[in-house]
Amino acid sequence: MRIGELAALVGVSTRTVRHYHHLGLLPEPERLPNGYREYRLRDAVLLSRVRQLAALGLSLDELRDVLADDAGKELREVLEELDADLARQQAVIKLRREKLAELLRLVDLNPDSLISPDLTTALRDLSSGGSRFAALDRELLTLVGAMASEEEVRTLLAPLTSPDALARAHELYARLDALDDAEPGDPRIAALAADLADYLPAEMTSAMAAHSGPGSAWLEALTDELNPAQTEVFRLLLLTLKEGL
Repeated sequence: MRIGELAALVGVSTRTVRHYHHLGLLPEPERLPNGYREYRLRDAVLLSRVRQLAALGLSLDELRDVLADDAGKELREVLEELDADLARQQAVIKLRREKLAELLRLVDLNPDSLISPDLTTALRDLSSGGSRFAALDRELLTLVGAMASEEEVRTLLAPLTSPDALARAHELYARLDALDDAEPGDPRIAALAADLADYLPAEMTSAMAAHSGPGSAWLEALTDELNPAQTEVFRLLLLTLKEGL
């Protein structure tokens, strides 16, 4: 087979095949005397496996490890593992469709519909009181709840749902709201950053510090909504959290 026939057989573009060659995920086949690549059945199987593994979300290093293990295997073993990859992909798609079906059965769809009822209640309690910053925090946590597993989000929020923790959260929200018209040099900023660092649970501070580098999506989404003084609070907060790691 030529590269175009191989790509058509597996359902990818010739550019994708060349890209996999460039990344070292797909071995170069033998070349004919005229210089053209000559692909065989095993190349089609390997290409299909790369495609399915990539669709399952494996990183580049993980892909290389799996494919390196395939190198010494018989074709039947590779085909069996490709079948297992497809079965896992089917299971993931099935779970996503079940979740979509649940959402589509709801009469009133809203952003909170993306997370479970108990997490919705926790977020509502945490962000009640009319605070502008609390409403923003709820949107961010709702996004996290939609993207992470419910167990992960529940673990993050659990320390914040006691009556004392909720009262403390509302007090901190009010202090953030009070900086709406403040300048970055406001004397309240450093104390508020320190109090936030003390308030947030360890699991949450670790996650924030680990995902707050350049290009951090959650940090950019948050700071886009803040004024310079509030942004300075979070800059100092993240410095404090990283120093504590």
